[in-house]
Amino acid sequence: MKVILLKDVKGLGKEGDMVNAKDGYARNYLLPKKFAIEATPANTKKWKIDMKNKKQKEKEEYESALKLKEKIENSTVELKSKAGEGGRLFGSITSKDISGALKKQHNIDIDKKKIEMDDNIKSLGVTTVEVKVYPETTATLRVKVVEK
Repeated sequence: MKVILLKDVKGLGKEGDMVNAKDGYARNYLLPKKFAIEATPANTKKWKIDMKNKKQKEKEEYESALKLKEKIENSTVELKSKAGEGGRLFGSITSKDISGALKKQHNIDIDKKKIEMDDNIKSLGVTTVEVKVYPETTATLRVKVVEK
């Protein structure tokens, strides 16, 4: 029996997939628990429209992510911090600091969790960090740390 999954079902498929399931499994488990609906012509037509809208929305999100990537790569964030001998900072620059400075200096709102750093910045100078703007799409941001 062909069904359209309303939720992810382990071993069968993800939400929104149209799959073949055994008749008993579909009638006794998937349909009563609202994990799926039967793929009738009306439901199939609605599903096709939904998939088309979903693809369009994903395309728009991807295009806006590419614009954001370009904007980030053309930006440099400047942070001021106290430093000691040899350019070592007292403390360190975290992804939260970078996120706040990016918002303040360039009006780009990026969550600190999307800024990928191996370790906090602990010295003066220019450092590059990766910023996830979309799945499998990252931008490179230059962070310039100067002495206060």
